[in-house]
Amino acid sequence: MVHSSFLSVSLSLLSLFGLVNAICVKPAVRKEWRALTAAERADWIDAVKCLASLPHDERLTPTVNRSISNIVPMNASSSYYDDFVYMHMIHFTGLFLPWHRWYVAVYESALKERCGFKGVSPYWNWVEDSKDVFNSPMFKDSSPRSGLGGWGNPANDIRVPDGAFSNASSFRLTYPSPHTLRRNWTAQPFLNFPLPGFMTEAEEQVQANATFTPAERDKLVHGFVGDYVGFQKYFEGFNGSHGAVHLMMGGDLGGKCPGDAPSDCVGGPTFSANEPLFWMHHAMVDKMWYDWQNAHPVNKKAFFGGSVQAIQNATYYQEYPNGAPPFFSLNSTMPSDGLFPQARIQDVMSTTEGMLCYVYQ
Repeated sequence: MVHSSFLSVSLSLLSLFGLVNAICVKPAVRKEWRALTAAERADWIDAVKCLASLPHDERLTPTVNRSISNIVPMNASSSYYDDFVYMHMIHFTGLFLPWHRWYVAVYESALKERCGFKGVSPYWNWVEDSKDVFNSPMFKDSSPRSGLGGWGNPANDIRVPDGAFSNASSFRLTYPSPHTLRRNWTAQPFLNFPLPGFMTEAEEQVQANATFTPAERDKLVHGFVGDYVGFQKYFEGFNGSHGAVHLMMGGDLGGKCPGDAPSDCVGGPTFSANEPLFWMHHAMVDKMWYDWQNAHPVNKKAFFGGSVQAIQNATYYQEYPNGAPPFFSLNSTMPSDGLFPQARIQDVMSTTEGMLCYVYQ
């Protein structure tokens, strides 16, 4: 009981009493997607689709103004899954790593509490696929019960053609407009980068998979000792592995507008959580931070970052790559858009302390 539902119990205590320092007795173990059985994969998929069948939660109060987020307002077809998508607006500030750690954790809590999920959040180890992402087994499983499906056809608005998320009647997405899940292999996602000065011409030519090879993973995990800002900058940077995985997938994970979206649709990372792979991608992002934290004692509690995005120009970004002043402290709270109790950064600095209780296999 402790193993499968500790996170939900911990979050419930946080909600009822404002307590976050529960004792982690037996951490849940997050496993790579391919280490799960077909039945375990199907259970996770069923729970994800269940969230998409639940109604929009009226408590949702977006922290980020619509003029900045560019996401259209909730509508009659919005689901509880869409509410999670609407929340995804935290990038290029000191909140990037702790907020996404919290985000995946409360998503797992929702899968358990709302949809009876008994498992643990899986992750996608894209380092294993760095030699050939396109032909990865991740995208070869066409099972309507346990498969993630393959790559979309540009002639059909890159809609995922098979697998458990290909049918709009069972997994309909709302933002930025109602559509079917889309996915499109994009080997060089940095070409024609829209922000002048942020990348050299050579950097724009980089193949996405070159950013998450075993050597790049080791450089990230074992480098930047005690340097939280440097770690985040290299990881989240415009041509870092975090963004490369988003953009190489195209479609929803890449924040691309659907073909039939309104003409004023603005692409971007805010609705990338449409793609169920998002949760496995960000569990892997979290694992990379977890591995870095555990690679050296000085990394474990290292944190520094600002609350204001500094991406107006390259000079400003170089000065404040993970946010300009005012700076966060470990006691700063993170936005939860009214759906969950607010947690502090320090509550998620460890995966086995505070409000969390899990490790990675």
